[in-house]
Amino acid sequence: MSSLRLSILNNYPLHSSPSSSSFKRINSSINLPKLPPVSSSVPKVLPSSTRTMVEELGKFRVTDNYKSSFVEKNHTNKILHDGDLYNTTNSEAIIQLYAILEAVVDRIEMHTNVGEQRNNWNTLLLNSINMLTLTASTMAGVAGTATGEGAPLLALKLSSALLFSAATGMLLATNKIQPSQLAEEQRNAARLFKQLQAQIQTTIAVGNPSESDVRGAMERVLALDKAYPMPLLGGAMLEKFPEKFEGARWWPESRLNNENAQTKVKSDNGWSMELEEEMREVIEVVKRKDMEDYERLGNIALKINKGLAISAPLLTGIAALGCVFSGDGLVPVVAGALASVVNALEHGGQVGMVFEMYRNCGGFFQLLEETIESTIEEKDLEKRENGELFELKMALQLGRSVSQLRELASKSAAYRIEGREIDEFASKLF
Repeated sequence: MSSLRLSILNNYPLHSSPSSSSFKRINSSINLPKLPPVSSSVPKVLPSSTRTMVEELGKFRVTDNYKSSFVEKNHTNKILHDGDLYNTTNSEAIIQLYAILEAVVDRIEMHTNVGEQRNNWNTLLLNSINMLTLTASTMAGVAGTATGEGAPLLALKLSSALLFSAATGMLLATNKIQPSQLAEEQRNAARLFKQLQAQIQTTIAVGNPSESDVRGAMERVLALDKAYPMPLLGGAMLEKFPEKFEGARWWPESRLNNENAQTKVKSDNGWSMELEEEMREVIEVVKRKDMEDYERLGNIALKINKGLAISAPLLTGIAALGCVFSGDGLVPVVAGALASVVNALEHGGQVGMVFEMYRNCGGFFQLLEETIESTIEEKDLEKRENGELFELKMALQLGRSVSQLRELASKSAAYRIEGREIDEFASKLF
């Protein structure tokens, strides 16, 4: 800086003539020291604030060469992406699976909403019928204790008879549709559609779906629609009081492809004779223990529900007739009280929901049995699901570990060889 100051002073004289009116142009060159080169590379790890600033600056400081290469690269990636999407053999299957997935999501929402609505039906109808019955019983009791004849006494009797008649009609309709069972049906349908949604998403995520995957997903959607219908009219509603208990069925018929049964197998695909025997033993235990238990409990729940469904409207009908023909009011009061108790047991205890729960459990074990049988009957091991994965899935569905499942199968086989009843063995295990 001192040398710079001296050079400037030398060019300007200290004493100038006052008469000089012109200034000389001074040409001087200033030599500054060269600064060290600054690296333009950005560190790999930057603080968040610094990274944000760099990104914002990068939006405005992009060279033409970089811009053209960036656009060209994005254009190439888009072309490659579009080619991957539309020129692959499974693109049509992916599009169809997405279409089915949209329908499944819509059905989940519908079944959830309908289930909440029918659960509200159960609560509202239960409270309304009990209020009608108890009010009619109170009026019949007051009319029975009143002395004399006249318009007030007749009004009490007619009012109680009308209330009992209304309660009888509402009970007949409520017991016919079984709102608690309807709500449980919709809850099960929503759960199974969510399960199907997860399976379709897994198929798409894994990649390489085929037409059989699309066909299987479509068949499962139709089977679920048939198993858990939403309409109540037009004969679509499920029978609430069947002659015999049967498990629910929400899956399509299994189709085995045995065309290549004689084809030579190149690999075992995780299967062995021991694993097949293990699966057969699991089927036997499920048949003899779980399925029989749920069938027995389902029949008990069905009989109880039938008895309660008949008793409640019968009692309210007797109470309505008692209001007209009984002078002391004892019959309508007792019958109305009993009808309230029966209605509370049936719909407050949700016996229909319990029956539907047993139907669902029975259907689950039936599905487990058919899955194992159809898998074992497939002769081409390459077309089966991987044996180790299949064993793991069966163990998880039965709430056991793989080692516990193998122990269950080995003990079942040992008891059968020794000639003991498998019922005794299953009762010890469960």
